Amino acid sequence: MNAMRALFHPVHPVLPSSSSSTPSPTPCRRRIPTFSAPPSRRADRWILAAAPEAMASTQPWTAQEQEKAKEAKLWGGRFEDSVTDAVERFSESVSFDKALYKQDIMGSRAHARMLAHQGLMTVSDRDSILHGLDEIERRIEAGEFVWRMDREDVHMNIEAALTDIIGEPAKKLHTARSRNDQVVTDLRLWCREAIDKIVASIKQLQVALIKLGLNNEGLIVPGYTHLQRAQPVLLQHLLLSYVEQLERDVGRLVDCKDRMNFCPLGACALAGTGLPIDRFLTSDALGFTAPMRNSIDAVSDRDFVLEFLSANSIAAVHLSRLGEEWVLWASEEFGFLTPSDSVSTGSSIMPQKKNPDPMELVRGKSARVVGDLMTLLVLCKGLPQAYNRDLQEDKEPLFDSVKTVLGMLEVTTEFAQNITFNHARIQKVLPAGHLDATTLADYLVNKGMPFRTSHEIVGRCVALCVARNCQLSELPLDQLQGINSIFKEDVYDFLGVENSVNKFSSYGSTGSECVAEQLSFWISKLQIGQTENEKTE
Repeated sequence: MNAMRALFHPVHPVLPSSSSSTPSPTPCRRRIPTFSAPPSRRADRWILAAAPEAMASTQPWTAQEQEKAKEAKLWGGRFEDSVTDAVERFSESVSFDKALYKQDIMGSRAHARMLAHQGLMTVSDRDSILHGLDEIERRIEAGEFVWRMDREDVHMNIEAALTDIIGEPAKKLHTARSRNDQVVTDLRLWCREAIDKIVASIKQLQVALIKLGLNNEGLIVPGYTHLQRAQPVLLQHLLLSYVEQLERDVGRLVDCKDRMNFCPLGACALAGTGLPIDRFLTSDALGFTAPMRNSIDAVSDRDFVLEFLSANSIAAVHLSRLGEEWVLWASEEFGFLTPSDSVSTGSSIMPQKKNPDPMELVRGKSARVVGDLMTLLVLCKGLPQAYNRDLQEDKEPLFDSVKTVLGMLEVTTEFAQNITFNHARIQKVLPAGHLDATTLADYLVNKGMPFRTSHEIVGRCVALCVARNCQLSELPLDQLQGINSIFKEDVYDFLGVENSVNKFSSYGSTGSECVAEQLSFWISKLQIGQTENEKTE
């Protein structure tokens, strides 16, 4: 990323606080040094505002108040009639896009500073705008800001409120800016922070799974294919398989964040502007890698949302699979694990029931996340370039996907921290299914026999066990030699689930040493501090 930024910014001195009042043209490829935002507004203090409590406490206007206060639209100069109430209600988006208020104000601050630096507004006007934006942010977070439906969306609400507070200077803020580039800038900022939150939650779940494995060291469980018993595996190995899946989820999200981290601001409606703005300046101020190269693409692209929702969907499917396994294992038929009362629910009619409902809901809510992706894919599939009002519908599925995935991760982590594996039950039922059959086939391969031949011989051994209702390890040597004389006394070192697990030695396998290496890798990567107290919690 640093190399990429170097292509756009060879040098990065700090700009002076004031600027010339006479604008000078800025060539498309001009490299302009950046300015430093005040410490209180640094990019690392951005807040994900999907549903802030302050916003929930605001009071919507009644229909009578709306009608009395209805004002001319900021875009209404060429219109003689106002829109009907039905169109107003159908078109508004402030009821949900007010979640972007923090990002909208952030973008406006950067835009105002750039306009002042380029001489498109005075320093005095810039300072008035920044002061007004600070006051609006304070009111929103204090629950004092009134969101008006007749002002359509978060952008118009904030801009109109700014005019109410500071007057004429506020009308300069929208210079060289459209709601088209404004909203997609807000979305990219919001998504960027949402990804950071999801990644942090995934890491917490990974840590919980690894600690769960450490607390059950040496426990062997049946491994399944086709939901049929296949081979014995260490529980730690199984848990680490989910850790690996989650790590790929992290990788997809991080890659998505890198691709979305380009700034649309200054693309305006679709064609850019003839005014001497500096898009590199605002891009740097907002922590983007660079401005987007093509103004049409900048306002019409929603690939970054599609990619984000796709990554969320894959993560949700992973969580659903874990949920399915744990729901099965908590059943009386399996009895492999018991969730604590704190993560279980009961039945309204059957007093004996103890249900692993959180993981059932994780399994169910994955459908919402996949549905959110499908909504946006269908939304985008028929849109011509550039911006179309259809894209207003991208926010609700985005917000829902993020909220749902974060909830799924949180409850899965809590569930993992509140379950007990039933060692005695597992060990009692573990021999069923002849899980050591493949290891027995490997024994014959080590004796020089072709695998297909060994496969057939072991199959006959299993058939004999089925007929005698016994395990492979319980077959006497003479009966094994009756099937094939290659069997020797050392065959019993390969039989039984413990011996079978100990024979696995290939990289990434379920052998004890291999699993220990995997655990060591993840403990180091996730910086898990393991003390004796933690192991026994």
